Amino acid sequence: MNKLEGPALKAQLAKVPRWHFDADTLSIERRFVFQDFNEAFAFMTRVAMAAEVRNHHPEWFNVYNRVDITFTTHDAGGLTERDIDFAQWVDGIAGEAGN
Repeated sequence: MNKLEGPALKAQLAKVPRWHFDADTLSIERRFVFQDFNEAFAFMTRVAMAAEVRNHHPEWFNVYNRVDITFTTHDAGGLTERDIDFAQWVDGIAGEAGN
């Protein structure tokens, strides 16, 4: 998988407008806020199972009802289409939890 750069990066980032691009770490990140810990943990479980199937694991942080997710492809040295595709999938299952 090739690292996204230039116009290709810009075009792919447009597909995930709720995600913040970090130019220093070449990653995208997003915060999700749920009603309570149970909803946050159920969401994390769904993402974890999808990550195993995809063999592509996010970096994340959880406190009570909040889940922060970061995607990047370390082997490629930055964002790839795998990250964008997974972020779109996460958006689809998150419902109204995103801010």
